[in-house]
Amino acid sequence: MLEDSTSKKAWVVAVDMGYGHQRTAYPLRSFAAGGKVVNINRYKGIPKKDQRIWETTRFLYEFISRFRRVPFIGSKVFAILDSFQKIRGYYPRRDLSQPALSGRNMFRLIRKGWGKDLIERLKKINSHLPFITTFFTPAFMAEYYDYQGDIYCVICDADIARPWASLHPSQSRIKYFVPCAWARDRLKLYGVPPANIFFTGYPLPPENIGGENMPILKKDLAYRLLNLDPSGKYRKLYGPLIKNYLGELPKMSNHPLTVMFSIGGAGAQKELVAEIINSLGEKIRYKQLRMIISVGTHKELRTYFQTHLKRVTLDDGVDILYGETVEEYFRAFNNALHTIDVLWTKPSELTFYAGLGIPIIIAPPLGSQEDFNKRFILHIGAGTEQDNPHYTHQWLYDLLYAGDLAEMAMQGFVEMKILGTYNIQKIISGQRHALVS
Repeated sequence: MLEDSTSKKAWVVAVDMGYGHQRTAYPLRSFAAGGKVVNINRYKGIPKKDQRIWETTRFLYEFISRFRRVPFIGSKVFAILDSFQKIRGYYPRRDLSQPALSGRNMFRLIRKGWGKDLIERLKKINSHLPFITTFFTPAFMAEYYDYQGDIYCVICDADIARPWASLHPSQSRIKYFVPCAWARDRLKLYGVPPANIFFTGYPLPPENIGGENMPILKKDLAYRLLNLDPSGKYRKLYGPLIKNYLGELPKMSNHPLTVMFSIGGAGAQKELVAEIINSLGEKIRYKQLRMIISVGTHKELRTYFQTHLKRVTLDDGVDILYGETVEEYFRAFNNALHTIDVLWTKPSELTFYAGLGIPIIIAPPLGSQEDFNKRFILHIGAGTEQDNPHYTHQWLYDLLYAGDLAEMAMQGFVEMKILGTYNIQKIISGQRHALVS
């Protein structure tokens, strides 16, 4: 896995804990060493003591995510855990550089050797490649164990807690790729020097963009707008805007109206999805709507929905998107994005997929960072909070015929910085001057 190769351009390092950090790294694989993303918590030869720390962290994340649904006590326990990653209010502006307790504890483990094994392995192969990670802990490990190449950390949320910055940010050489101005300005409050912050945008999958002129994205969005604006209200009001960005729209869409619900990595939303399916049952049954349930790599979720769909006789009208591996899942997910019209998800890293011109229906957030992601997507007008799932067949179609979903699609496309993957590649190639925040 860590063999040498002349085609290497950067080490790309993620963590297998939910899908967020791996999904963020996946678009960067084209310029990763050997075309592979290294997962710091499950690479071949990882020391058992390192693995135990990572497994404990992952277990707590997934357990609390599911336990939150337990009446009364679940939300209280989750609130205690979430307090360690709490993002403080932005105003009044003040110095937030003082390190958090969780950050101090993390560095205590690093000083005892956590992460040293992988960093030393990478140094032996090529210590001068840029080191890009989608999670803060590997960046701190690389800096502490004196990795010689540039160290970059990709931010995958609209706003971030204090542990994302080093204990002494002004003295750190870690550089950050940020998806939006909120994350950029937060890092400055934490004491990160502006010269170490690059406003790149979130790294969206190139296969859904097609290059810096975005031909694939624009084509997909043009077809999508026809489905999202069946009454023509949005196109009548904003025809010149659409033409300016997309040119002439096609005469008819190349796919039926399609909604995807993406279930988070902890798989804690299956009851919600079942209720939505039941509400939309008639629309699905009469081919007025196609639905996709994205279950990731969870076999038990796939089985659960297969059973449920057969019981309500909708197994012919709902697709279950599943992958045996995370890489297989991401490939299938990105391919499905070409012909989906609405993405229903909790406000995770998928918040930034609104940049592909896909309106977001926001499921209940899980944690402080997702609260801020929700605020961000609402702020730019690229999504809306879900209403009562029992009446999805009513409020979803009200949004549709009012042209609201079409407006959200265009807002995400226009307002978000879309070319994050391309900008990151430019920076590691030395073309960084234009993107310093």
